Amino acid sequence: MNPIIQVKNLVKKYGDFIAVDNISFDVYENEIFGLLGPNGAGKTSTLEVIETLREKTSGEVYVDGMNVENQQGQIKEIIGVQLQSAGYYPNLNLKQLLELFAGLYNISIDPMKLLADVNLVDKAKNKFKELSGGQKQRFSIATTLINKPKIIFLDEPTTGLDPQARRNLWDLIRNLKKEGCTVVITTHYMDEAEELCDRIAIVDSGKIIKLDTPNVLIDNLIASGFVREKKVKEANLEDVFLNLTGKELRDE
Repeated sequence: MNPIIQVKNLVKKYGDFIAVDNISFDVYENEIFGLLGPNGAGKTSTLEVIETLREKTSGEVYVDGMNVENQQGQIKEIIGVQLQSAGYYPNLNLKQLLELFAGLYNISIDPMKLLADVNLVDKAKNKFKELSGGQKQRFSIATTLINKPKIIFLDEPTTGLDPQARRNLWDLIRNLKKEGCTVVITTHYMDEAEELCDRIAIVDSGKIIKLDTPNVLIDNLIASGFVREKKVKEANLEDVFLNLTGKELRDE
């Protein structure tokens, strides 16, 4: 497999504090890669360096063969970064927001097609603040798709969502992979990482402590003699909830 992101001995310091401590990893083309760890582990700093939003202290980072040190403009053309809600103009509707962002890229888009991709056509004339939590997250993903990126970065995309909206967003992320995108995701939901990610890197105190597929990491833990206190059943409580209430979105 071909690496589309290469991180080599990356260090990021804030004064005397070492946020990212000499980490190295690759992300392969067309995989969903999870960067997991507790708050303050260094995930965000690592991603912001890759996204060219923050300068590294030392090390090397390449995105599709381009160096983050001197090719930031070219890198920004091929990546999509999920915006936080504060990044949206409050007086524009969704269609207008997409057209505005497309103008910043100096490209023409079909905003209704993008909204259709994230099941928001019926909200085209709504303002961002009028959306539900799940709708806001889907729209934020739509904004990452404007420039048809090779790589998409999603920062905790399902936090605070109900089970229906969460599963819907999982499907959307899987579809991004099917369409050829590489997806880099952070999440605090381990079931989400297990379900979606081809490989995960677990980060703590600025270092990568494990990197492998979810299955291998779980199998290695079991082989070490780990025994779960409560046996896992064929279904979990979220499956019960969805079975009883249905999987359809309830955004109203």
